[in-house]
Amino acid sequence: MTVALITGANSGIGRSAAVDLAAKGWTVYGSMRSSEKGEKLAAMCAEAGVEVHPVICDVTDTESVNRAVAEVIAAAGHIDVLVNNAGIGGNGVCEETSIDEYKDVMDVNLYGVIRGVQAVLPHMRERGTGCIINVSSIAGVIAALAQSPYVASKWALEGLTEGLAQEVVSHGIRVALIEPGIVKTAIMAKNTAAPNASGAYDRAYQRMFNFYTTGLATPGQPSEVAEVIYQAATDETPKLRYTCGWGGSELVAGKAKISDEDWVALGAIESDADYAARFKELFDLDLVS
Repeated sequence: MTVALITGANSGIGRSAAVDLAAKGWTVYGSMRSSEKGEKLAAMCAEAGVEVHPVICDVTDTESVNRAVAEVIAAAGHIDVLVNNAGIGGNGVCEETSIDEYKDVMDVNLYGVIRGVQAVLPHMRERGTGCIINVSSIAGVIAALAQSPYVASKWALEGLTEGLAQEVVSHGIRVALIEPGIVKTAIMAKNTAAPNASGAYDRAYQRMFNFYTTGLATPGQPSEVAEVIYQAATDETPKLRYTCGWGGSELVAGKAKISDEDWVALGAIESDADYAARFKELFDLDLVS
């Protein structure tokens, strides 16, 4: 029986993945910060006729993470797959984002992953098998405008995961990154701030919101990402990176071709219509303008 622990399983991608993997016959443990946050997960499980075991875990607390991993191992005997999904957004341009705001985002999106990895790896190494899946973002591939804390955390996660994959492959452990584009989750509704204190960054914020407005017209669904998580864990020819969601494949392909100079030059375009036209040329995506 495959045993999975999924962080941030109370909403969005994590909740969908937990229910999906349980429906595939896995034994699934879904972590959340409090039992009150698990009501929607319980309702989805009841509707699907599956069981996901709730685990209380705050990924910003090392003792809480260690306790959650130990609880799952004690109950199930082992952990085959760790899905580091818990994450938060973070809007803001670099000049006007405080260090504390950067720290808050990094504590969840990067350090929370590290805590989970460090807690589960000794167990996986001892067994000589295991899979760690880190849910990143397309913002870990391309520096989304006016989301400096979020981008910094996801780029750091990409580097961490690349190194981790080499560190543990000789121990029989698979590591994968999931890079969703725009997906319809609660994080979108929570991430609407535009802290433009100086008024100097109207253009950057507007273009960031135009990008998400476009994607949210036809967004990817959490169930789509759940299927990609399953694919990453079971792929007979595993890859390091898996992309999904609105804009995911287009942005990855475009970033692979674009020069640094062309990327920077996008920011100098004054007209939103001209910006959208150039964005279309580079990434094959139609933006509202």
